[in-house]
Amino acid sequence: MKKAKGLDFVKKYTMIIVLVLVLGFFAIGTGGTILLPMNISSLISQNAYVFILATGMLLCILTGGNIDLSVGSVVCFVGAVGAMLMTQYNVNFIVAILIMFIVGTAIGAFQAFWIAEVRIPPFIVTLAGMLIFRGLSNVVLNGLTVSIKNCTEFVNLFGGGANCYIPDIFNVTGFNLTCMLAGVAAVVIFVAAQVASRAQKVKKGYEVEKFLPYILKIVLISAVILAVAAELSLHKGIPSALIWVLVVVLIYGYITSNTKTGRYFYAVGGNEKATKLSGINTNKVYFLAYANMGLLSALAGMVTIARLTSAQPTYGQNYEMDAIGSCFIGGASAYGGIGTVPGVIIGAILMGVINLGMSLMGVDQNMQKVVKGLVLLAAVIFDVVSKRGGKLISKD
Repeated sequence: MKKAKGLDFVKKYTMIIVLVLVLGFFAIGTGGTILLPMNISSLISQNAYVFILATGMLLCILTGGNIDLSVGSVVCFVGAVGAMLMTQYNVNFIVAILIMFIVGTAIGAFQAFWIAEVRIPPFIVTLAGMLIFRGLSNVVLNGLTVSIKNCTEFVNLFGGGANCYIPDIFNVTGFNLTCMLAGVAAVVIFVAAQVASRAQKVKKGYEVEKFLPYILKIVLISAVILAVAAELSLHKGIPSALIWVLVVVLIYGYITSNTKTGRYFYAVGGNEKATKLSGINTNKVYFLAYANMGLLSALAGMVTIARLTSAQPTYGQNYEMDAIGSCFIGGASAYGGIGTVPGVIIGAILMGVINLGMSLMGVDQNMQKVVKGLVLLAAVIFDVVSKRGGKLISKD
């Protein structure tokens, strides 16, 4: 019995354990360089697009293991449109942002129509979208790179440039006190939310986690939040890109775990026919998943061109692979119906740590792709084998 409980614990926290081991490996391999405040800040800024896209990709995967292959091209196209509006047509950056959101959502809705209403397989629709919007990006930019360095308000707002950090209102030299206080506030809010959630479950008679593991989880997560806040405080503070990531994660974390709409995604992935018979409009669920993916692709496009202070026809390549990989590595099932936003974030962090760690160690770019591919394959194998009760070979 104790052995079974131990196995359940390891299975539940597998990716967290793997993340700690991988981080430890790269900490040793880089002589601690990966843990420097500057690199922690870079890890967040450089991988902001992964957190955003992976959160949206989770909803697509929940509907039955479906994916969106077009997100990288949509990121590029939306970024190209925004860059041209702000530089060539002198459109106010706020208006440009609104147009970019509209364009991204419209693309998502266009693809969602064919997937949800006409029932063309998502793989085919989004593969077509990947080609279409990559080509249109070249058309919009005329195959050239368009600089947006002069669009300082936009660049700073979405995490690019030298001033893309939340200013320290206390002006403490060498330490961003505002960032540290924000970390403390985040811990207080997190603990309060966990306690309130547990109390509500107990009141309703739901099963709750045992007290000791529950307390241990809260302590460890709080310690991680404070450690990251301290690291960022020693650099330049909170990157503005982190604010966008937090907004997305909190909103979609709430939607997937506390709303009827969120439960519909899990229901469709679990058994679409039964969900439809229960009166839920499954077409609407598919439509929401892919229209939302367009919206978040637009946000990721803004973050991308702001960080790189330009738009280029090659931007967004392999972004879909990073998002999909983060979801599966973070515990989303290849069959749909299983996965959480916190799990996806763990997966995205793991991907980011692997990228940064290998770069700092001077690993060749091609070998980096090999490693990421193997990690993704291992995550999916773990998911599939665990559903067979540990059997590697299927007898069906």
